[in-house]
Amino acid sequence: MSRREVHARHRRKGRGKWWLALIVIVAGAYWFSSQYLPNREHIDPEWKGTYDKPVFIKGEILDGTAIGQGDGLKLPLPIVQSVVDPNIRYEQDSQTVILTTPKKLVLLKTDEKTGKINNKPVSLRFAPEEKDGVLYLPAHLLEELYGMEIHEDAGSGSVILMKPGESLEHASVRESSRKKDFTVPLREDGSIHSPILEDMKPGTKLRILDTMDDWYHVQLYNGYTGFVKQKDTVAGENRVVPELEPVLSPAKEKWHSKAINMTWEAVYQVAPKPSSIGKLPGVNVVSPTWFSLIDGKGNVKSKADPAYVKWAHGQGMQVWGLFSNSFEPELTTEALSSFENRMTTILQMLHYAQLYDLDGINIDYENVHTKDGPNLTQFMRELRPLAMEYGLVVSIDVTPKSNSEMWSAFLDRRALSESVDYIILMAYDEHWAASPVSGSVASLPWVRSSVTRILEEDDVSPDQLILGIPLYTRVWTETEKDGQVEVKSKAIGMKKAQDIIKEKKLSPKLSEETGQNYVEYKEDGALNRIWLEDAESLTRRVDLAQSLGLAGVATWTRGFASEQAWEVLKEISK
Repeated sequence: MSRREVHARHRRKGRGKWWLALIVIVAGAYWFSSQYLPNREHIDPEWKGTYDKPVFIKGEILDGTAIGQGDGLKLPLPIVQSVVDPNIRYEQDSQTVILTTPKKLVLLKTDEKTGKINNKPVSLRFAPEEKDGVLYLPAHLLEELYGMEIHEDAGSGSVILMKPGESLEHASVRESSRKKDFTVPLREDGSIHSPILEDMKPGTKLRILDTMDDWYHVQLYNGYTGFVKQKDTVAGENRVVPELEPVLSPAKEKWHSKAINMTWEAVYQVAPKPSSIGKLPGVNVVSPTWFSLIDGKGNVKSKADPAYVKWAHGQGMQVWGLFSNSFEPELTTEALSSFENRMTTILQMLHYAQLYDLDGINIDYENVHTKDGPNLTQFMRELRPLAMEYGLVVSIDVTPKSNSEMWSAFLDRRALSESVDYIILMAYDEHWAASPVSGSVASLPWVRSSVTRILEEDDVSPDQLILGIPLYTRVWTETEKDGQVEVKSKAIGMKKAQDIIKEKKLSPKLSEETGQNYVEYKEDGALNRIWLEDAESLTRRVDLAQSLGLAGVATWTRGFASEQAWEVLKEISK
């Protein structure tokens, strides 16, 4: 190898080392930058270009966009239903929007600036609007009805919803005396290597959503949501969005700290003459079965008797007129299917309440298709604010929870409790008229279980629940035929049961299993069995209601009671 070749070889080795050193330097600089120098890249939020007017709640973007601006701001119904009130109804056939609160029933029509509040016409600043298949509601209504706070940012178009009771923790971007154009980056994630969403000027107001290590997760009032170093902020105002004043039914307030002792008055063909009833010691509410649904349009039949109301009021008792669906499922389906039909029923019942000077309305819907349950709940939501204006107590009768489609499954007891003053649990029939086996109409363990399930599973307050008590029992007749026991029954009142005991010279025995006295006797080759409703069973039911802190008791029906029954039942008030 010549000297020139050796020299060239050394030059090539030198250049290789130089390139290697350069690579190491560049890699080291990149590593240093990635570890210690902040990212200066700027990006837009993901929603930019997707939503013109994005809607947020608690920093989360919702699926949909607002329209309009200022006083004309409108929000899409699906968003309103998801975060404000899931019970807002839109009936497509009539293009009707129905909003209900404890005090207000609001009816709106698409593209109409005239609506109704509690059935009275009102002028609206802006009408509901349908656009691209989505219904939009005026935002100002949500503020007025639900106490929402709504912030609209003119620059970004963002709309931020804040619900009553929501806690707002604020901070602001700190000042700097060193730099004139000082800004603090809002980053996509909690890292200096995360890209920047916005350079925030001193004093920018931030809502703190969460804290992680030395970062705050924040939202600006232009909708931008990201992370900022805690050291770059100063503490700001903390507050809670004001909650609406709780709505207390003036009619129910009269019962504050006072137990209800109600009895139903079963009215069939002829109304009982008040003079034939006599004294009902301890009873403070009577509920005559005067009103019933007569057609699918929601019309109501009345058998009310003003003389009965006058008598009851003279005895110091309130009158809660009972309205039933006549236990007709098909009529019920139609009558509940539209706002118009439901309102027909409501307005007629309110008319009768005023005409006959009623103190309350007791709703008794039974034998109802499960699919109609939500419409029944809506009916109660619509009734309540109007009934409150009339000073009426609103109650609804419910059965114990079971899998029975027509008698139990349609009742949403939790939702109903939000729309009534009282829920009355008809704690019977454990063994019904056509039961294949004999048994108690309402054994005490079964009653207790029925009550506690509603209190615990449906979150119904004890002071809203009234225990329904049967004043009747059944004589069960068991006949053996071809090796099988055939069972039939007939209902009898308390006095009739005592007459049988006296006539047959029977000795009742207490059954701890049922909490009731029990008798049996043979007649015409058949075994007759009776689980008695008497002073013993009534005392235990009153004790149960008191021990659970229930609002009171209700008995079905006055005509089945003995004189002794009222003396026992009046103990509920002690």
